[in-house]
Amino acid sequence: MDLSSQSHTAATCPVSLTINGEKRSFDLHPWVSLLDLLRGQLELTGTKKGCDHGQCGACTVMIDGERMNSCLKLAVSLDGAEITTIEGLGTPDNLHPMQKAFLEHDAYQCGYCTPGQICSAVALVKEGHAHERHEIREQMSGNLCRCGAYTNIADAIEEVMAADKAAPVREAAE
Repeated sequence: MDLSSQSHTAATCPVSLTINGEKRSFDLHPWVSLLDLLRGQLELTGTKKGCDHGQCGACTVMIDGERMNSCLKLAVSLDGAEITTIEGLGTPDNLHPMQKAFLEHDAYQCGYCTPGQICSAVALVKEGHAHERHEIREQMSGNLCRCGAYTNIADAIEEVMAADKAAPVREAAE
């Protein structure tokens, strides 16, 4: 139930968040989830509401660089956090490498889980814990795809991981 935009007489809490690089301030009811804030008040509808219980991963975003299910996070608990949604990763004219790889590998079918899959995959690559395909699949197991595009999703992630490994390392003085 989306309670983020309903008027209530209950007290609100001031919350400051950086969302997709933009500092924002809110007065929120303490029960508003990050997912409801993103989809409701901010109209960032790329993040999907799947199960609303943290079981499907459709609502995955990055909070301070870590992938998390936004349906399980109360927005007031994130004061000062940096949130990155699918809308903050790239633009239609300048896609993030993971978005490009998903397109090139047909790593989507209906597209509903795709934003959460991509956010999770971007964080997975940054975490650096997965080095082999079975590790990618294990680390992505919190993101469900009812269409069964798992093979193509793993292919896309492997491509981005390989490109990251091949990229030259720049010295700090450069």
